[in-house]
Parts: sequence; structure tokens; C-alpha cells
Amino acid sequence: MKVLIMTGKFGMGHWSAANALKDSMCQAIPGLEASVVDLFDWAAPGCAGAIYKAFSLLVNHGSSLYNIYYKATGMARSGSGNGSLCTLALMEKVEELIEAERPDCILSTHPLCAQLISYYKKERLSALPLVTCITDMSVHPEWINPRTDCYLVGSNEVREGLMERGVDGSRVAVAGIPVRPEFKLPPLRTPHPGRELLLMGGGLGMLPKGRRFYNGLDRLPGVHTTIITGSNQKLYDKLAGRWDNITVVGYTNQVRDYMLQADLMLSKPGGITLSEAICTGLPILMPKPFLQQERNNAAFAVRRGIGRVAPKGGEECLDVMEHLLFDQAALDSMSANMERLRAELEEHGLEERLARLARQTKGRCA
Repeated sequence: MKVLIMTGKFGMGHWSAANALKDSMCQAIPGLEASVVDLFDWAAPGCAGAIYKAFSLLVNHGSSLYNIYYKATGMARSGSGNGSLCTLALMEKVEELIEAERPDCILSTHPLCAQLISYYKKERLSALPLVTCITDMSVHPEWINPRTDCYLVGSNEVREGLMERGVDGSRVAVAGIPVRPEFKLPPLRTPHPGRELLLMGGGLGMLPKGRRFYNGLDRLPGVHTTIITGSNQKLYDKLAGRWDNITVVGYTNQVRDYMLQADLMLSKPGGITLSEAICTGLPILMPKPFLQQERNNAAFAVRRGIGRVAPKGGEECLDVMEHLLFDQAALDSMSANMERLRAELEEHGLEERLARLARQTKGRCA
């Protein structure tokens, strides 16, 4: 079976989910062939970088405008994007991609990709299976399309939200937002002296930029802090080796190990981050988010008792972190709630749905 995973780098969550899906499927399904394609780089290789840079500027410096757009489109009819100017402009490239890859199934981790394939199926009378992976813990109509064969979602709440918008519940698999295969191993946490705090978030734009905040972190009694800066070399150079009780780590493939060693994580509530926290049972503290989908994710985390929202101010954030780090009852409750969320997931949901789709469409795919 050959699977094409379509995505875009509007925020790295969609890209990370696509690659996690690829790794998980290839590990779980013998003989499966999967490839990940950034549709926007494929369609406009000379412009994709500028498009992504413009999007980054919008969300970082024009979040109010972005939230207005997100809320306005949230009131639209599901699947109403089919046939839009953007869809029509990209359709030729979509056809070229499908002809080049000749997949047996398409997975999408970006809503526009799902809209495009749904429209392609309508216009070409195609039976090519479409699986849409929703990468947040909330429902937005941009993800919903009439010719989607299966939805992969992160929780029962998202499944119920899709059903309220008219999606057949049998088409929804509560498989979890995709994470790398190692995160699916049992979360065995090792007791350790003191308290371990983990800070994640790439650029860490949600944290104060001045040294005062990090000086405060360093002075928290009985607390060791690890900061993962990812590929942000500038941030790594700024922070590394300057404090006795703060360890700074750049890009690493050992994120799960750091999460299992921590008592609490401070991070933006992206869908992937929440899913990784749930898999490892690590309570999460979230600086008050400014993008609407992250606000929705944070609301989900608070509602399900797996995280809390902290103020953005440096001193106030430090106070909340210190209090929560030493509130063992609260930490235990959050971890237990994460275990309940893990119990909701269909253990082999994706593999079973792919096998079912393959049987249903054998000999009929375009």
C-alpha cells in the first residue's frame, strides 16, 4: 500500500504530525510505503518560503487579525472552501502530484490540503481514500469536507464536535494527535530528588526575554530547569552555560526522555505538544496563549484537568510555577487525568482504518 501524506509548514505542527504519521505507519504496517509532501513547496517552490515567512509575521505580530479571520471562518458552513479561487489555482498542481505519486490513499495534516483533495475527488469522480488528521484539540469547519473517508482526532470531545457538525461518527477514529513512535511506549517515570522543570517551545516567544526571568528560575529552591531551544541557535547561545541550575539543550531527538524526567512542563499549548504531554503523563503549564486555536487547546487542557494557564508576566509566572511544582496532589491529579485520556484512544485506530479503506476501495481508486 502506498500512502501520500500532504501537509504545509504553516507552523511546524502540521509538518511534525505528518512525519510522525509516516514513522508510525511504516513501523506498524509491514510493506507500507509512505511519503510526506509539502504541497505549497511542491506547487510554488520559489514562493513557499516567502509565504511561510509572511504567515509567521502575521501570527507573531498581527495575531488579532489572524484571530478575527479564524473566528469568522469558524462560523462558515463546513466544506464551504471547495471550489474557492485558492482551490482552483492549486488544482493543477494537485493533479500533477497525484499522477507522480500514484498513491492508494492520501492523508492530510493541513486543512487546505484536505479541501483540495475533497474537491479533486468531486471533480474527477475519484474513489481515492482521504484521511484527515486534525492537529488541534478543537473543531473548526475548515477541516470538514464531504468527501473525507476518515478523520483522525485527539479526543472524544473532538469526535463529538465533528458529529455535531454532521460527520458520521463511524468515520472518526480517536487515535490521538500523531506523535513519534517512541511516545507510544508506556510512560515509565523515574523518581528523583528535587524538582525538575522543563521549558519547551522552539523560539520560546511566550517567555520574557530579559535575564531577570532566568535569574529567578535559577534561584527557585530545589528546582533544576531544562530548556530545549530546538533549532533556535540564537536562543541557545544566549542562554547556555550562564546559570548553575539551568541546563540548555539545542536540537535533540531525546525529547521524550526529558519529558519523563520532568515534574512539570512550561510550553505553548500546540496540538503536538499537548499530545506528547498526554503520552508521557507530564502536567503542563501554559503561558496565556494569543492565537485562537492555542486558546482552544488550552481550554481543553484546563477542562480535562491536565494543565493550567499561567500569567505572562515574569514574576507572576515564576510564582505559579514554583507553587505548582511543589503541589504533588495537583501534579498527581493531572497525570491521572492524562492516563484517562490515553485510555480513550483507539490503540490501532489508524492501521485498522487504513486496512478497511484499502479493502473498500480495492480496484476502484483513481
